[in-house]
Amino acid sequence: MTTVPRPLALANVLVRPMFRSRRDPDQVFDRLLAEAGRTVRREAGRTLGEEPGGDEEFTEGFRLLLRHWAAAPDLTPVGWQSAQAHVRRHLTNRARVRRLVAEHPAIEREPVERPVFVVGLPRTATTLTHGVLSLAEGHRGPLLWELLTPDLHTTPVRQRKAVTTARRMVRGTELFVPRFRDIHPMVAEGPEECTFALPHALMPLSQAHIPAYQQWHCGRDFTADYQHLKRVYQVLQYGRPRRRWVLKSPMHLENLDALLRVFPDATVVWTHRDPVTVLASFCSLVEHGMAASTHPVDPHAVGATWLELLGRAMRRALTARAAIPPEQLVDVPYSWLGTDPAAGAPKLYAAVGARWTDADAARLPEVVARPKGARPHGYELARYGLDRAEVEAVFADYNALRAEVDRA
Repeated sequence: MTTVPRPLALANVLVRPMFRSRRDPDQVFDRLLAEAGRTVRREAGRTLGEEPGGDEEFTEGFRLLLRHWAAAPDLTPVGWQSAQAHVRRHLTNRARVRRLVAEHPAIEREPVERPVFVVGLPRTATTLTHGVLSLAEGHRGPLLWELLTPDLHTTPVRQRKAVTTARRMVRGTELFVPRFRDIHPMVAEGPEECTFALPHALMPLSQAHIPAYQQWHCGRDFTADYQHLKRVYQVLQYGRPRRRWVLKSPMHLENLDALLRVFPDATVVWTHRDPVTVLASFCSLVEHGMAASTHPVDPHAVGATWLELLGRAMRRALTARAAIPPEQLVDVPYSWLGTDPAAGAPKLYAAVGARWTDADAARLPEVVARPKGARPHGYELARYGLDRAEVEAVFADYNALRAEVDRA
């Protein structure tokens, strides 16, 4: 059983009186929705009036998420607060983006041209690949604070507030989950993945066991989610110098069809690694992260859930891959950056049609370096009730593709 850090145990005690609200998630949701509207109106300098309607499908999706999250077994008081924070952030950002587009219709005409999307199973060096691609002067990777609070180029005071919010989230994660920094470090002012802006990514399922939401999630058409994601990047681009967007999330793998429907000229950079290693490493990451919201965490349940989800994502990705034009698809073996980044980075840049410069090479060491004081990440597949043969059977078709990539 994962030991509960002292700060997390204390936080659970402090917020326990608010845990009772879990019994009426619809009432909590209505409060969060009202808070989101008030926040955005306050930002706009208006105290009266309501946001325009017509967004019921979006809001009801998050009502359903909160309802199912409230029913998750072994959810802790901190976990319930985290669920509300997740929903509040998405509702607020959606309201802000809608307000900005209504006030500045030209936002929706901002061209998001030839974006690069780094995809692949988690723990396949997607973060490293994203970081390396973000080095170029002509590239633009969204920063964590921008994804948490997307807005137009704003006042220094508003920007400092957004950065402070992101830093607080990172510090809270490191305080409650000390090993998270060793496994997946985050920086408030560094490039981060689309998961923070994509409405219904798989993030809630890494924090709690929510089978009803999982079933709903897997039955959705994600086109509207990617349309919202595009508007977020149009907002972040509006009024600023245009550069090529470099974007990333392992969770794009399950929805490449919707992604390419909305970003038809995207370059898909697909990272590859042995899925046995991937499952063991990612389940370890999920176990540590989930410990902040769920107690106790069942490692076997983590293994079963993510073998199913990642297996499904890969099957969908392989189907979508067949329709991607070869010139828009770049396969990146793990060895390119995981083994020898100095040799792999120029090949990566050439593959996406970018120029690798001496300035990029000079900055490469800071991107590939592990955080100071970080401990090695150890993990075992058996801890999650899985074995090599089981994983290889689920990913047999992918392993055949991976073998082709390694031979190329």
